[in-house]
Parts: sequence; C-alpha cells; structure tokens
Amino acid sequence: MNFDKELDVRGLVCPLPILRTKKSLADMTHGQILKIVATDPGAVIDFQVFAEQTGNQLLSLNEAAGEFLFYLQKK
Repeated sequence: MNFDKELDVRGLVCPLPILRTKKSLADMTHGQILKIVATDPGAVIDFQVFAEQTGNQLLSLNEAAGEFLFYLQKK
C-alpha cells in the first residue's frame, strides 16, 4: 500500500504509540496515509479505538513476526 509518512513505534507501549501517531498526523493533510509499525500487542485495540474516536480511517491492520502494521488515513 502506498503511504505518505512512516512512523516506527517498535518497543514502545501504551500510550506512547498513540501519542506519537497523534503528533505525526498533526503534520499531515486530509487524505494522507500514515504507516505505523508497532510491537505492542495492545496497539491493535488502541488503534481501532483511536480511529473510531478521531474519525481517521484505519485502512489496514496486519501482523507478521511479532510486528503490527497499521495504515491510517487522516480525516
């Protein structure tokens, strides 16, 4: 999937991945896509809830080799 910006939050636990995501999205424009790589299993629920609460769209969620990959489109 194409993306506009990448955020690596591997090794960080809640709430840091969400806080870093908020900061990254603030620098982006409507419709741009942020790729996020995380290792915290709790991030799966966190990003789903974050997307619902903020109106940003969670386009994709995948797990491979203990890493979670999210694609989030800014509202």
